[in-house]
Amino acid sequence: MNDEDLQLIPHTRAADLIASAAEEGVPEEAVRTVLALLELSGARMHDGYPELGSALLEQLLYERLYLYVQPGGDPSAYGAAVLLLIEHQRAARRLNTKRYERLRAEAEWQGEVLCGLLRRADLVTWPRLYALLLWADGVDTADPDAVRAWLDAFRELPEQQRLEAFAAVPGLDAEERDGGWGPTRLLMIGMATDGARLLLEQGLMQRSYRNLAELTALGRPMPEELSGDFEGFEATVAVEALRLYGEWTVPGLPALLVEEYPDLAPEPGNDEIEAYLADQASAVQEPTD
Repeated sequence: MNDEDLQLIPHTRAADLIASAAEEGVPEEAVRTVLALLELSGARMHDGYPELGSALLEQLLYERLYLYVQPGGDPSAYGAAVLLLIEHQRAARRLNTKRYERLRAEAEWQGEVLCGLLRRADLVTWPRLYALLLWADGVDTADPDAVRAWLDAFRELPEQQRLEAFAAVPGLDAEERDGGWGPTRLLMIGMATDGARLLLEQGLMQRSYRNLAELTALGRPMPEELSGDFEGFEATVAVEALRLYGEWTVPGLPALLVEEYPDLAPEPGNDEIEAYLADQASAVQEPTD
């Protein structure tokens, strides 16, 4: 598929912001992740940068980032990247004083909240969890063969031993409100992972459609990928979503979990979810005489 036509991949023009990040000690990957997720959340773009607003930043810091990113370093880097973007847009005269001060105050406390969300075991997704396990075991995550070998070995462990590994992984705080590392949490992790990936795919499709609308307005023909091969387009979107997810955790890991190791990262279907809900309803029913 021709990405020049489909325009799936976010292409923010952020060279000056990246340079500022280097000067301020903010990791480049955090800046690029923030920009990509803002664009894929449907933000209006001006000169390659998202138009900032309270709702958009709240969605990013409080609802989206913890689904996708597993920081190998300081988790506050993402909040710092947002603050840097706010400063950049203020300097570009895209934010007046009142709006700038409001957004900065909101981003400061929401960035702190994000650090806590990233440590909650009940909010983790499969790619994030396995990234932590791989790092804890010292696996060279830049080597696909090493990652695959570790997954093969982990698959051989008894289920109880795998659950114990989940519970002991560094980087997550113990959380028992959902019953700990049992069926409920595993189901919720699978649902969260599936939902996060679908959100990403939706954002990629919408980005592509916006660019296609521009092509149509210019009188250019519809790319052949969308003229009769929508399934091929969907498949391309799914591949790109997994690739991006890997950029934010471990490269290639999300695709491996979906395509080769789904037993290690199960995502429940409707029947499984309905059965679980029925079991929960039965468990809370009062006994009758």
